[in-house]
Amino acid sequence: MTTRHFLVDDDLTNAEYKKLLTRASELKKLQREGTPHHTCAGKAMAMVFEKSSTRTRISFETGMFQLGGHALYLSSRDTQLGRGEPVEDTARVLSEMVDIVMIRTFAHSTVETLAKAGTIPVINGLTDDFHPCQLLADMQTWFDHRGDIQGATVAWVGDGNNMCNSYIRAARLLDFNLVVACPEGFDPPELRDSDANRVRIVRNPREAAEGADLIATDVWASMGQEEEAKARHAAFASFCVDDAVMKESNKDALFMHCLPAHRGEEVSASVIDGDRSIVWEQAGNRLHAQKALLEMLLNPA
Repeated sequence: MTTRHFLVDDDLTNAEYKKLLTRASELKKLQREGTPHHTCAGKAMAMVFEKSSTRTRISFETGMFQLGGHALYLSSRDTQLGRGEPVEDTARVLSEMVDIVMIRTFAHSTVETLAKAGTIPVINGLTDDFHPCQLLADMQTWFDHRGDIQGATVAWVGDGNNMCNSYIRAARLLDFNLVVACPEGFDPPELRDSDANRVRIVRNPREAAEGADLIATDVWASMGQEEEAKARHAAFASFCVDDAVMKESNKDALFMHCLPAHRGEEVSASVIDGDRSIVWEQAGNRLHAQKALLEMLLNPA
């Protein structure tokens, strides 16, 4: 059987993605009821972190525990990767010792090499190019509130970063419309000519929000871009999701943020702490969506 990985959003089919979201909601219910669900008992996961994390580490480590398995935290200081061991060698060693790997790193080529060289499933916990696990949580949160996202309109306000790239992939896979508001020079590299009927780039957040069902954003400077922070703050100064932006959206539009958030920068306090914000449920759903993903990859049919 071919080893399955989750490196980008559309490594799953439309049907698989929706089935996974349904299972995530089931697992959420089981957890809240206190019903044991040790579907990954005896399995071990290596968690490799070359970028720091709050939500990714806690959700994967807790999730594996709740599934009856074990998670090992490995920072760049804890592994030979930090001392120059080839990714291929690390992949081969991990394949002999654990059942699955989750890696949070910089270059997307690292997760691709890890998957190619090893013999066990690899999960992309975040790279500079994509953040598919976060999109799983975002979509679970939407589906729980609104049902299928097909045909809906999502506004992405801010940088054309890894989150934006994953939203583009998700738009193709799940058939929703995406309007990206970003300054010139910050367009998402994932955008293709074939996306013209599905993804639109604008330069004004209010224009992006017009008729939107969901508005999402992220910090202006991601990890690894600290030296660009001052220039980015200047470029994105008018790209704050505030009450004026939300007013342009549909009256029942929801707001999401992958966190951490900087109130007064990419989002106003009145929006993120307001009644249309579902960011805390969105963050919590990282746990349940990733548990469903771990089940799928560790227990293939």
